[in-house]
Amino acid sequence: MSLNRPDYIRDDGPIREPIVRLAKMITDRVPQHLGLTKITKEDPEYWALAAIATDQEARIALEMGLRKPRTFAEIKRLSGLDDKTLEDCLSHMSYTGLLEYHWENLDGKNPGHEKRWQVPMFVPGVGEFTNMNADLLEEHPELGRFFERMTFLPLEKVTPMVPPGGAGIGMHVIPVEKAIAMEDHSVSIEHISHWLDKYEGKYAASPCSCRMSRKTYDEGCADDPADWCIAVGDMADYVVETNKGGRYITKEEALEIFQKGEDNGFVHQITNIDGEDKIFAICNCNVNVCYALRTSQLFNTPNMSRSAYVAHVDKEKCVACGRCVEYCPAGALKLGQKLCRADGTEVSYPRQVLPSEHKWGKEMWNENYRDDNRVNSHESGTAPCKTACPAHIAVQGYLKMAAQGRYQEALALIKKNNPLPAICGRICNRRCESECTRGRVDDPVAIDEVKKFLADLDLKEETRYIPKKVVPATKGHFDEKIAIVGAGPAGLSCAFYLAQMGYAPTIFEKNAMPGGMLTYGIPSYKLEKDVILAEVEIIKAMGVEIQYGVEVGKDISLDELRAQGYRGFYLAIGCQGGRGLGLDHEDAEGVMTAVDFLREVGEKKAFDIRGDVVVIGGGNVAIDVARSAGRCGEAKISMFCLESREIMPASSEEIKEAEEEDIQINPGWGPKEILTEDGRVSGVVFKRCIRVFDDQHRFAPEYDEDDTMTVSCRHLFLSVGQSILWGDLLAGSKVELGRGQGAVADPVTYQTAQSDIFVGGDVYTGPSFAIDAIAAGKKAATSLHRFVQPHSTLTIGRNRWEFNMLDKDDIRIDDYDHAGRQEVHYQEGRDPEGRDWKKSFRESKLTFTEDQVRAETARCLSCGASIVDPNRCVGCGICTTKCEFDAITIHRDRPECSEMHVAEDKMKYILPYAAKQAIHIKFGKKK
Repeated sequence: MSLNRPDYIRDDGPIREPIVRLAKMITDRVPQHLGLTKITKEDPEYWALAAIATDQEARIALEMGLRKPRTFAEIKRLSGLDDKTLEDCLSHMSYTGLLEYHWENLDGKNPGHEKRWQVPMFVPGVGEFTNMNADLLEEHPELGRFFERMTFLPLEKVTPMVPPGGAGIGMHVIPVEKAIAMEDHSVSIEHISHWLDKYEGKYAASPCSCRMSRKTYDEGCADDPADWCIAVGDMADYVVETNKGGRYITKEEALEIFQKGEDNGFVHQITNIDGEDKIFAICNCNVNVCYALRTSQLFNTPNMSRSAYVAHVDKEKCVACGRCVEYCPAGALKLGQKLCRADGTEVSYPRQVLPSEHKWGKEMWNENYRDDNRVNSHESGTAPCKTACPAHIAVQGYLKMAAQGRYQEALALIKKNNPLPAICGRICNRRCESECTRGRVDDPVAIDEVKKFLADLDLKEETRYIPKKVVPATKGHFDEKIAIVGAGPAGLSCAFYLAQMGYAPTIFEKNAMPGGMLTYGIPSYKLEKDVILAEVEIIKAMGVEIQYGVEVGKDISLDELRAQGYRGFYLAIGCQGGRGLGLDHEDAEGVMTAVDFLREVGEKKAFDIRGDVVVIGGGNVAIDVARSAGRCGEAKISMFCLESREIMPASSEEIKEAEEEDIQINPGWGPKEILTEDGRVSGVVFKRCIRVFDDQHRFAPEYDEDDTMTVSCRHLFLSVGQSILWGDLLAGSKVELGRGQGAVADPVTYQTAQSDIFVGGDVYTGPSFAIDAIAAGKKAATSLHRFVQPHSTLTIGRNRWEFNMLDKDDIRIDDYDHAGRQEVHYQEGRDPEGRDWKKSFRESKLTFTEDQVRAETARCLSCGASIVDPNRCVGCGICTTKCEFDAITIHRDRPECSEMHVAEDKMKYILPYAAKQAIHIKFGKKK
């Protein structure tokens, strides 16, 4: 990164010598501090001080010296200024952050506790104070980059030599109090409660300087910066009185902020430059912006940050839910496997090399630590169920909870990644089961049936689960308005996760009911509408507004919504149009697309079927059409598709159910001609399809034009694809359309060429499954949150939700429950309307009983587990707050990391440690 000052700084005058001298006095860059390298206008120390200090103020600071507390009388004597001039200077210097003040007597020279001012170091000190002052930062945004540079340049060479405890440099991780409550050997300074008690009654919530700084160069993390830094003691007065955004709070309010920080996965850190007797702040740090955590993460030198504690995973208890991995700030936790390799050996996992083991240089750094720390699994892989699920639900975790009878907790765990579990429990295409390791033994675990059992709690108001909001803002909400167009699975998912983050998004839905294709495209015998409504009610209870009967682009435009204050848009209208074959007579009476047919049947629970039915298509939707037609009248129903039976896109379960309802399936035939009589369809001529895909597996069907057959019918339903009905939604926008008229967008953020418009679900991917749309909705919520918070990065440090699957060919399964897969049962006899259940529009598939759930969950082989790298762990304890299985704890493995020293003594500890380390590296035993 360049040392050059930001381009917008204008300083054409001569260099200011008092500023140069002050920069030299304060800086921790050794060559500059010793005068071996001159300070120039290009140095951040210079251009930052030049922005905030007059030459007179610089001279006052030089007379005071660095970190030497002075009373007013002492400063007056040193400066020779009159009272009024000096008062004005001290006030302004305190406002800018060039001075701090306190009334303490730690040095024994202030028994009367007079107010004393001192020149702080750059970090922690001037860098933080200037960036906490919102007015000053707006006037001089370069101070944001100055703070960043001062946390990097002085440390790039010294960090590998820093001993455990930090040697009086910067900040220090202090663990979650609850995580060490039972630790017999903890010492007082390792407890937040110790510091709160020490400064009883003197607390102020103030803005996080790192969060403020990062926003000045568009790397904000989208948290609200307010109140995350808790100033203690005299510092509380300072941040309140000098425009640092501080406000006095009680101990109870401080504890509430710490709890909110833990809920968000923020790391507690304390200042570490004054020894064991003093701190001046307890921070709640987001690793995506925190400069203190960066010193250990970028330079790969954990001694700079770590506490005395290290995480340990009990693999027997661990269920690879991934919650600890998701929140670990240091990337020390990743998902691996619990099962042994085929030869009986355990999988070994790599550890971070430490400066005490290897000669250090830039090649050992990791400037992409914010992204790399979000990698979810080791390359060797983890549980196939979590990996295969598009939403990466903690399958192994909720199966264990269900086995323990913790049903609502299991439902809560599912909703971390899927807000529509009752819907998915009925219609999911079950990729988790397709990859389930148990399938290598006998049959996969009936994962979806267990989920359906758990999610049915949501169908009753007294047992439904409404998640707690986890808001990265201490005020508990965000005011920015976000509009979602379409109440299908992608839109509902996006709204759910935005609401959980503290927003109150509005969904605009053109139909009279929510659900999109869930409501208007999936037959009610598979998914009854009250199930959809029950899950939507929960989303509404979280603060989401849904406006029905409003078609954006027709009833109101995006520009009009912008004028109403909407800052971001998520377009998730799905593929609600059908596609034709490109043959003559597709407009004949009796010819209809699958989408239109299913919509009418869904609304009316009826359709006037008179005569034989032909359905063209071989996917699940085609089978839905055929089965729905069979419920609308007595008719012969035949399906025709290009694919052979072996490669039909429909699932084997769907095919089996269709055949049980006497639907004839004819694979390997493609339509050649639509026959009509008096304007109505009378039949279809089919030709033999001999090949569907070419050698590159591209769709390129080939036919035997001489091998044909003619099938008579009175109804022809075309299930050969879906289309996007944009209408005028995109009028006047810069959104680009690509293949199939799908929106073109960034594959990570879903942002389109129109910066405030994001897309997701079928309008981006093309027709897919509900679970894919749900997963996309959650990712879009992250993007929208970051977008509507100004100057935030859309990409840095976000969870990419990428997992590797363990090698199922290289595992050993010694012992397992030998029970077979539980069978799904169906209603028998007649439904409440007197229909045969096989012809009913009501759901006939029964939910598992508790006994079935207990038996089925016992079949899980518990493949995955979290793996901790102790060399990366910083001992924050956040992982323990996320684990609901008591599988991860932190232990005081490194007591030496709790040694705290004053900054002035740092070289006393760094130099001997560095020498000892160098000798060890050169002559020690290689690992």
